[in-house]
Amino acid sequence: MADLDQKNWTKQLNEDTNAIILDVRTQEEVEELGVIPKALHIDIYKGQGFIEDIQKLDTSKNYYVYCRSGGRSAQACAIMNQLGFENAYNLLGGFTEWQGEVSQLN
Repeated sequence: MADLDQKNWTKQLNEDTNAIILDVRTQEEVEELGVIPKALHIDIYKGQGFIEDIQKLDTSKNYYVYCRSGGRSAQACAIMNQLGFENAYNLLGGFTEWQGEVSQLN
C-alpha cells in the first residue's frame, strides 16, 4: 500500500491505463456527497461482504482507494494487500479534501 496526497494520487491515476478507483464509504455517504467519477463503490463496513466483493476484483489492476478522510481506505488497502493485490493507493485526506470532479453514483 502507498499513501498518496491528492496531487500525487490524481497525477498517478491520470497516467495509469490499468487503474480502478474504489470508494469504500457507506452508501449514505455516497448518496449525500457523490463520488469521484468512475468510482466503484464497495462499503468497507460490509465486513465479510466487503472481503467477498474485493476477492471478485482483478488483482492485476491498480486500485486508487478513498473514503471520507483516509482511515478506512488505508484499512481497505491493507486488506487488499493481504488478499494479493499488489497495487493499492490510499488517498490521504480522503473525499473530505478532494478538490476534483464529483458525480452521483449511477
